Amino acid sequence: MRKTGSPCSGQSGLPNPAFGHEKPHGKPLWLLAELTYKCPLQCPYCSNPLDFAGAGAELTTQQWLDVFAQGREMGAVQLGFSGGEPLVRQDLADLIAGAHELGYYTNLITSGVGLNAAKMAAFKQAGLDHIQISFQASDADVNNMLAGSKKAFEQKLAMAREVKAQGYPMVLNFVTHRHNIDQIDRIIELCVALEADYVELATCQYYGWAYENTEQLLPTQAQLAHAEAVTNDYRERLAAAGNPIKLIFVTPDYYEERPKGCMNGWGQVFLTVTPDGTALPCHSARMLPLEFPNVADSTLKEIWDANPSFNYFRGDDWMQEPCRSCDEKDKDFGGCHCQAYMLTGDMHNADPVCSKSAHHHKIVTARERAETVTNAPDQFVYRNERNSRVFAKG
Repeated sequence: MRKTGSPCSGQSGLPNPAFGHEKPHGKPLWLLAELTYKCPLQCPYCSNPLDFAGAGAELTTQQWLDVFAQGREMGAVQLGFSGGEPLVRQDLADLIAGAHELGYYTNLITSGVGLNAAKMAAFKQAGLDHIQISFQASDADVNNMLAGSKKAFEQKLAMAREVKAQGYPMVLNFVTHRHNIDQIDRIIELCVALEADYVELATCQYYGWAYENTEQLLPTQAQLAHAEAVTNDYRERLAAAGNPIKLIFVTPDYYEERPKGCMNGWGQVFLTVTPDGTALPCHSARMLPLEFPNVADSTLKEIWDANPSFNYFRGDDWMQEPCRSCDEKDKDFGGCHCQAYMLTGDMHNADPVCSKSAHHHKIVTARERAETVTNAPDQFVYRNERNSRVFAKG
């Protein structure tokens, strides 16, 4: 198992927990509540931190409700309940009710494992607006192999049907990669059969556990091109048939030549709170050599406005070349700092996805490697407590 890096040299003067000068920024419109790192599945591309087993105690019900209230006061309008598996929390209905009373649009992001019709009805009564169910594949064998559960696929199917039956928007998420991307036609057919309204065909992005499994997950260029062509063909055919289903195809960063804008800008619209109350500008930022604050110690407004770690990548004074003189810096903000850190050891570097980066060869090498790797699921580093404890020990 390889680590995602260590604090790089030349980064003295990194922010401490004290509050200081704030830089221009927007409102945290999108609040992601990672309620727990507990999960019955062990997907090898999970975005949870590698060392989640060493996380502190989870926030209480009241602490979460306080966070939600503070977020609304600051302008947050959308609230996602995530994890791990948020269904593990026994107070989930109470949290949904509290968020609904505050006026949030609420979204439950779940594997469906642990869900049933009664819970779904209770959540609806509490005010839940939206349920997104994730699948690992279009067939039981691949799905269950990736999830590490022999019963996961049938449970997901049943819960997807129940979502539709209870009148929620039908939103499905498939993380695609080299083990299932060739089934894209069957995945779409399954979504059509389930009468999905929205489908996110999200090609795996390489953070967290996915980074540890890059070689076993990264599809080839040909696989990706074929999958996108198939998706476009289905879009045309479904539209011609009057089917309103929306198919969203997400290309992996590793096959781009320009990076995405980091969360629409670091500390601009997106705020994550982890199970132990750590506040982050994105769900992966905890890996960076920065000290992030906890909602138990500071108000959300203090954190968002004045915490040095939240201000660190706002603006462009942190930028090095080629970002500093790039005419696209106001569009991509230098790319993903977590990706830069994982691949180069320095979070100040340009995202290596960018063809202008001195480290772009690392991305090219990964693509080339994808052409030669043989599928071997037994080589996955699965996301589970045992493996996480290894990472937590360093």
